[in-house]
Order: sequence, then structure tokens, then C-alpha cells
Amino acid sequence: MSTQPWSVVLGAGLMGRLLAHTLALEGHRVDVFEAQQADAHGAAARVAAAMLAPLAESAITELSVVRMGQHGLLRWPELIAPLPQPVFFQQNGTLIVWHRQDAGEARRFTQLLEQTQRLCPSLPQAVALNASGLTEHEPPLAERFSQALYLPGEGQLDNRQLLDALLHSLYQQDVTVHWDSPCNPTDFVPGTIGQPDWVFDCRGLGAKPQWSALRGVRGEVIRLHAPGVQLARPTRLVHPRYPIYIAPKPNDVFVIGATEIETEDISPASVRSTLELLSAAYTVHPGFGEARILEVATQARPTLADNLPHIRCLSARCVQINGLYRHGFLIAPAMLDALMQWLRTGQHGMADNWGLRFDTVP
Repeated sequence: MSTQPWSVVLGAGLMGRLLAHTLALEGHRVDVFEAQQADAHGAAARVAAAMLAPLAESAITELSVVRMGQHGLLRWPELIAPLPQPVFFQQNGTLIVWHRQDAGEARRFTQLLEQTQRLCPSLPQAVALNASGLTEHEPPLAERFSQALYLPGEGQLDNRQLLDALLHSLYQQDVTVHWDSPCNPTDFVPGTIGQPDWVFDCRGLGAKPQWSALRGVRGEVIRLHAPGVQLARPTRLVHPRYPIYIAPKPNDVFVIGATEIETEDISPASVRSTLELLSAAYTVHPGFGEARILEVATQARPTLADNLPHIRCLSARCVQINGLYRHGFLIAPAMLDALMQWLRTGQHGMADNWGLRFDTVP
């Protein structure tokens, strides 16, 4: 290997930008190859709420993701701090609410969280709120809900600010980014003369030709401008048919989402999905009735058969990072740190502790 390692990163979504940024900080010469443009319109990370909620997500995922999410909550402030542009980050917890007719679904949800806390006691304990407690945490919601769960310590960030800040960091560090340049691992022979020392494949669904187990899971997100709504933290509505999350962002912008459809179709959102998301948001806070719709966006999340992430080595110097599913922002720091530990030391200690699959293609 040369004195200054030369690394190629395939894909400029969340994982690709974060990895290229980190490699450049460590002294690598870095080239990024992206099939689309700098605006990240082809990246699943652009269509996301970027909530950092390991306990809340434990209702639908495995302990390995929860543990990686705990790590991510600690690491994001450290990763954001040196970036050349500000990135909104808050850690005000998550609020879970439900309508009276959905109390049974709320009990089931609560039992899932309690099971996670027994298995992972380092998580902050969920706090049951009555009407007065809800008034203290989110006064605007106290008129519509009499009970809630508060999950302290959970957080969120602004996904688009982060993607922009990471891109500016790449340019500041003289990383060469090749837009409109689709590549795959077979285009390189890392470790040979005239070739990069390392190739890292972070293409998400773009890697499907080389990783046949990948599939897309469609998500739909609505961005609203709602100056009449005041929420201090992400709020989730428990519902048997259309559970939603509402994530407040800077400048009175709110991200509303939750849909998961087993398809790679990213055509515009259906009328039904849009009505259900907006109606559910309105039942949480009537102020959304006067909100302005900024965007209705769709994207397919890269997902493996078990809905869990995976790092695998195609060869000694070619690594694929994929399968982040709906947990990209939650677990990206853990994926990054596990990969960098292996790159520096050849060890898988972090990955093993979290239960992250990190192996070699037979």
C-alpha cells in the first residue's frame, strides 16, 4: 500500500458521504463515484425523518439495531461537530401517543418496549404520562390525548442539512467526486499497480446486481410548513393501520411519514397514502389543517432478507456496506465505526458486540 492510501467509495448517499469524509480525515486520497447528481435525489437518505430512536424502533427491529442505535446517539454530535456547515440535532426524547380506541395497540407496543428494556437495561426507561405529564411535555397535545409514553434521550437530526454538510466537507478535503458516473466493484482491481488500495461499495439498491438478496422497501414522506404547530420533539401515533411519526425540523417544517410497502416502485405517492398520512397528522394536532404541503416524496430503502444491515468483503480490499433499511441515520455511525476499526486493526470487536454481520463472501 502507498504512503497515502487511495480509497474509492461507490455511492454518495448517507453511508458513502460519511465514509468518504472519514477516510479523508484519516489521510486517504478519496474518489467517490455516484450514478446521479449532487442533490442526492436518488438517495434513500434524502427521503427520511432522520430520527434517532433506538427504543421506539425496537418495536419493529432486532436488538443488534437497538445497540447500534445507542452508539449512534452518542456519536452523531461528535461526527457533526467538525463539519463546515451547521446541522440541526436535538435530543429531546420521543413522545408516543394514541387515541382511546387504540389503547389495546398501545399496550402491545408498550410491552414490546418493556421487553427491549429487560434485554438492554442501559436504555433509558420509558415514562408513562398522564394528562398533567403530557401537558408538561407537549402542551398542544394535552387537549387530544390523556395518556402517552415519553422515551427520554432519543433524538433526531436534519437529514438534508447533514448530506449538504458532508458534501461540503468532501470538497474542502479535496475529495474527487465523480457525478453521473455509475461504477461497480468489478471496475477496479484494488491493491494492484495503478488501482486504488481499497474499494467500498455503499450504493444501496444500486448494488443489487452484485448482491442479489437486496430488495427495495418503499417509503413515503410528506414535508409540511406549519407555523401554527409547536412540537418540541418527534411524536409517534400508535395505530393498527396507519401509525405515523411527526418529526419537527427547523423553520416550522415537519416531516410526516411511516408507510412501508414491499416494492421498489418510486412513482409518486398514491392519494390513499397521502390522505392517510395527512389525516393521521391532523388527528394529532389540528394546526396541521392550515399547514402548507412542501413536498410529497417517495424512495425505496435498501433492505436485505432479514431487514438487518450487513458488511461483507468481496475480496481482501473490496468491502460492501448495505441493508440499512429504515434505520440508516440511526445506525450509520455504528456501521462506520465497525468498518473503520476493521480497516485500522483487522478486528471485528465492535461488530461482534453489537451483533452486526461482518464477514467475507465465500
